[in-house]
Amino acid sequence: MELTPILTVAAKEFRDRMRNRWVLAVALVFTIFSLVIAYFGGAQQGQVGFRSIEFTIASLVSLVIYLIPLIALLLGFDAIVGERERGSLDLLLALPITRLELLLGKYLGLALALTLSTLAGFGLVALVLWRHMNVNALFHFGGFILSSVLLGLAFLSLAVLLSVLARDRTRASGLAIATWFFFVLVFDLLLLGILVTTGGQFAGDAFAWLLLLNPADVFRILNVFSLEEVRTLYGLASVVPSALGNPLTMGGVMLAWIALPLALAHWRFKP
Repeated sequence: MELTPILTVAAKEFRDRMRNRWVLAVALVFTIFSLVIAYFGGAQQGQVGFRSIEFTIASLVSLVIYLIPLIALLLGFDAIVGERERGSLDLLLALPITRLELLLGKYLGLALALTLSTLAGFGLVALVLWRHMNVNALFHFGGFILSSVLLGLAFLSLAVLLSVLARDRTRASGLAIATWFFFVLVFDLLLLGILVTTGGQFAGDAFAWLLLLNPADVFRILNVFSLEEVRTLYGLASVVPSALGNPLTMGGVMLAWIALPLALAHWRFKP
């Protein structure tokens, strides 16, 4: 495996996203929604304006869980299958580039675009709110941004895997939407159903470890355990043992969610 072909493919993917203003559009979406939540998230309690970094992060966690996975899946679902449908995949593979180099180049280019848009969007929010935050608050907000990037990269890995598995773009897009529904909406409902059905007997460590099977829940745990006040705002903290509250441990789990789908995609993409 050589680095030059990977960087060449990655640069092309990134330029394509920059050319169609994709990065700018996503960054603006993150900025607008984040500012609205930061200033008006407490309107139901009769409070308007920035309240605290704890409340802001707790409010933004829900936004990120719904928005970033969807954006990542839509960004990467046609990375490979799109080239196959256009007839350009065979042409690319005829060049001095391996399938692994092509796959990694595609992923890195898309990952750079997604990361840049996330950093730009939330970075603008930090610039607007910096007067309301001390050094400690900025540190925790930086951790929130980093975990958001990791969440996006995890779902982008899943999108690339779906793109390898699907036979056409229509099926790939359907699988991407189904994946979003499962991890963002259905997964927790299934666990809650098991919890209720077993009369709470399944609420021990087994329940908590099952949460690691969902990158969205890993992201939630990362941010729930980052600040004391955030833990009180989420009932999830009552069923998650403190052993899973280690940021390094949960960060490692998120990295595994990035690496494993890519490894499966490479295995399936082999001739």
